[in-house]
Amino acid sequence: MLKYIVLIGFFASAAGISGIAGAQTRDLGVHGEMLDRIAAIVNDGLVLKTEMDSQLDAVGKRLVEQKVALPSQSVLRQQVLERLILQEIQMQRAKKIGLNISDEQLNATLQDVAVRNKIPFDQLPTTLEAQGIDYKQYRESMRRELTLNTLRERDVIARIIVTPREIDQFLARQDNAAANDDFNVSHILLSLPSAATPQQLDEISKKATDLSNRASKGEDFGQLAIANSNGQTALDGGTLGWRKGNQLPQFILDLVTKMKPGDVSAPVRTPSGFHIVKLIERRGIEAKVIINQIHVRHILIKTNELDDDETVRQKLTRLRDRIMKGEDFAGIASTTSEDPGSAPDGGDLGWTGPGTFVPEFSKAIGDMKENEITEPFKTRYGWHIAQVLGTRSYDSTADVRRQRAFGAIRESKADEETELWLRRLRDDAFVEIKL
Repeated sequence: MLKYIVLIGFFASAAGISGIAGAQTRDLGVHGEMLDRIAAIVNDGLVLKTEMDSQLDAVGKRLVEQKVALPSQSVLRQQVLERLILQEIQMQRAKKIGLNISDEQLNATLQDVAVRNKIPFDQLPTTLEAQGIDYKQYRESMRRELTLNTLRERDVIARIIVTPREIDQFLARQDNAAANDDFNVSHILLSLPSAATPQQLDEISKKATDLSNRASKGEDFGQLAIANSNGQTALDGGTLGWRKGNQLPQFILDLVTKMKPGDVSAPVRTPSGFHIVKLIERRGIEAKVIINQIHVRHILIKTNELDDDETVRQKLTRLRDRIMKGEDFAGIASTTSEDPGSAPDGGDLGWTGPGTFVPEFSKAIGDMKENEITEPFKTRYGWHIAQVLGTRSYDSTADVRRQRAFGAIRESKADEETELWLRRLRDDAFVEIKL
């Protein structure tokens, strides 16, 4: 069961992490003998040999389970060490900017792992220990994964701009391309130095062509990726897994829509380097999205130093009585409601779908008939009265398509931007290999 627990640590695959990270400290024995060796010095931090050996063992076991032929030990060690160096650089940046994962965030993630594996949360330590995994180390490994994922969200994802024009163009392309299809894709990246010389460019270009030819002739793509790729998924055999076409970088989507399963592309150059793509499988899915919507308006009043819960509840009761006697709900809401978003519109919250409101609000309006007004009720935002103006079944396919388009465009930019970001971090760091 453990391997599923580790795999379901979903941040691990995004960050390209496997195994348990070792502590980056050195200890001396009682006679002054070094108990650990340094694999690399990274700025003011270290990557230790025990850490590298642990990762090597985990990666090797995973590749054997996946029936991927292992490259030479020296190549595998180089790939693992480079991954650990990049992780250390990112962790140093996270510390520098004060990015910390709280115990509450960590526990929420571990609880999700337990739920996905159908294990009670309080039994997770026992389950892990039965598989030979120290729970404390597992927690710290997951904290590290969350830190790296959050750092990427902050430094890369949050800075990606998606314009309305890009969304319109994206949706127009969807009508003519298989952007809604699912693609199982593998990928090799040969990265370019930030200031590559013509000679370096020529050498890397020739290497990319050679790898593409070898893969096209039947050489194992996963092994070629492990041995040669500079991408984040190198140690996973280059696999990107199943993705919607619209979640792939545009240059990859352009390639795979013209490929048959098993095909390998010629090298494609982008700012991050030369890419070689293999299409494993493809499947098509298309569906409308129909949701039940509700049209609601409300009046919100908050408690303060002068007005406690009972005082506010009584105020809303009097307002409700006035509305029931014929006064205009919208007029009263616009002058009394403390919701700055809806008060100017007479308290109107518009048509909303499931999951829009907090549970207390949803429960209060759940059984209301059209035009009925609730009794005063409390949520985390304050006290409310609400009126249901109508319900409908709504074809939200177009809205969902635009939302998905936004996410897909951002995701398609994220892979390339992440590679460039990591390359900049690596170029700016002091790294000395000690092995």
